[in-house]
Amino acid sequence: MLLSRVADALYWIGRYLERAEHTARVIDVRLDLGLDRLPGGGGWDFARLYADLQFSEPETPPGTPAAMVDAAIFDPSNRESVIACVTEARENARQVREEISADMWEHVNGLYLRLREAKAEGTWTTRSHYLSRLIIEGVHLFQGITDATMGHGEGWQYLQAGRFLERVDVTAALLCQHFVKGSVGPGAPGSVNQIEWVGLLRCCSALEPYTRVYTADIRPDRIAEFLLLNSEFPRSIRFAASCVESSLRTIALHGAKGSGGRAERLAGRLHASLDYGQVDEILSDNPQNYLQGIITQVDQIHAAVYQTYLAYPIDSALPA
Repeated sequence: MLLSRVADALYWIGRYLERAEHTARVIDVRLDLGLDRLPGGGGWDFARLYADLQFSEPETPPGTPAAMVDAAIFDPSNRESVIACVTEARENARQVREEISADMWEHVNGLYLRLREAKAEGTWTTRSHYLSRLIIEGVHLFQGITDATMGHGEGWQYLQAGRFLERVDVTAALLCQHFVKGSVGPGAPGSVNQIEWVGLLRCCSALEPYTRVYTADIRPDRIAEFLLLNSEFPRSIRFAASCVESSLRTIALHGAKGSGGRAERLAGRLHASLDYGQVDEILSDNPQNYLQGIITQVDQIHAAVYQTYLAYPIDSALPA
């Protein structure tokens, strides 16, 4: 059984790096969509970007893409910025170097140093796409190195639990910005245009996988079904919820507390609701309420993980 300090660090490495990658991808897509809108007079929709990322909108919104990138990627005072997330992941990795492989430490440390170097050089202002790819590919490489060089025991399961729980959270929040009551289905006003639906798929790395399943027919109900309920696409909420349940079940078997536990039950309940969900029922009722319900369940699972494995009272771990 891992020390709770070690388990906590591994759990948060998974969450922080998943959040950094998601933020970089959404920024990259938003900048592309802004370029598409400029000729039509739409301008840069930074308010939509802040909503997609669940960032607190500043009193003085950024006026240029460079200012926005500087705030969302390089601002260390913003705890949700990419540099803050990568810094926290690196610090947690430093504290548990005995539990992770040397390759994992070298890569997360290298990603942190490359971001600092990019900030110091200042050349990223004309290469925002390159900067986003640096972050996305850096996190992907870390995940691949982790799978290839770390034993798939209890510590690895904490990394996976954090990674996929964060994925459920950020994906549900992203979908919440696109699916509002009455915006999808017959007679819907079409408040979200075709470019935005394609942008949503791109934010989840889902455009090509979606077209392989549904061809190039971009329909909001099919997008909702794919990103919510697809059991094979790794960025769907259902797939991620399945991984969370599997990891927590394995952690419970490793732990001194034995199998079961509130965290595992809550994860199983979320996974089951998605297994048996029907997209037409979700969209015909109130999709935002449904997605907010998923976010609430993520918060409950996180709290249960902490209560059971990471911050439990010491007397509960002692034999009776």
